[in-house]
This record gives sequence, structure tokens and C-alpha cells, in this order.
Amino acid sequence: MALSHAILSALIDRPCSGYDLAKQFDGSVGFFWHASHQQIYRELTKLEQQGVVTAEAIAQEGKPDKKIYRVTAAGQAQLKEWIAQPSKCVPTKDDLLVKLFVGYLVPPATMGATLEHERAQHVATLAAYRAIEQQYFSKPEAMAIAARFQYITLRNGIHYETSWLTWCDETLATLSTLPAKAADAPWTVD
Repeated sequence: MALSHAILSALIDRPCSGYDLAKQFDGSVGFFWHASHQQIYRELTKLEQQGVVTAEAIAQEGKPDKKIYRVTAAGQAQLKEWIAQPSKCVPTKDDLLVKLFVGYLVPPATMGATLEHERAQHVATLAAYRAIEQQYFSKPEAMAIAARFQYITLRNGIHYETSWLTWCDETLATLSTLPAKAADAPWTVD
């Protein structure tokens, strides 16, 4: 997926300024697609040049004008075409898994501390997802179709975080059974 598709997806229902769009990427959209503010502004300029978004300058008193971006008919057609294309399975790039792969090089307590740190972040993310679910999706059967699709996306995040935490707890339990320091352990080599 290109950043352009993520931007079009974020703008499709709600035109907004580049600043507001960047804030969305810090929050809801950012849970599954990360982009810096600078990347977003650069991409908005390209999308405007391509005619898939338009920008309306809004005068502000005492501040520079702000631009409100909207998806054009061409942008909506591009987004529909992209949705219809099969997605590719993205290879995993995870520092933690690489560390675990060679985790035998350090005492299990070192790897456990790293995992506990990661676990805390996943607990916080799951809590954020659950809060969003309670605030915006407490009655799925009464939601409009657009909200149902957004809820499906949120449910994926909840399932991912729950599964990750289950795996993490299993891994921490395994680490707790390993010897703290063994004569033949690789981490004892100078």
C-alpha cells in the first residue's frame, strides 16, 4: 500500500486540513499505517498535482491560510480501483523477533526484560483499542455501513494485540524455566 491510498482513505469521508490529517495519522489511521507529518504534506502536494485531491484555501485571521483537502471523483475512482486489487502479504520486519532468534546470547532475564517492555506497550495499545470500541462501536448492529467497516478494522487490531499478548506470556513463561547461567550457555563465552 502506498501512503497515497492511506491519505485518500482518511480523507474520503471527512475533508480536512493537512494538520488535521497528520493528527489522524497520529491516532486512528496511525494504528495501522505510520507516516510523519512531513511525508503527509509532501504526499498531499503530489495528490493535488495528480488531481485526486483538491485543496480549498481558508483565510484565517492572524494565521496563514489553511488548506482543506477533499478527494475528487478521480481520487475516489483510484481508491476503488486499489481496493479491488488483491493485497500482497507483507513480510514481517520485527526487531523483537530477531532479538529472540539469537536471545540465547544473553541471560534469559535480559530477554525477559526486553519482552516485558514490549508487553507494556501492547497492553497500552489494547487498552486504547478497547476504549475506542466502547466509545464509538458499543452497538455494532446499529452502526452505519461505513462505521461497520471501521469496526472490522478495529477488531483486527484487538485480535492482533490479544494474540500478541498470549504469545508474549507464553514466551515469558518459557524464559522463566531456562537456567540463569549455565556452563555451556553461549552467553558465558568471552
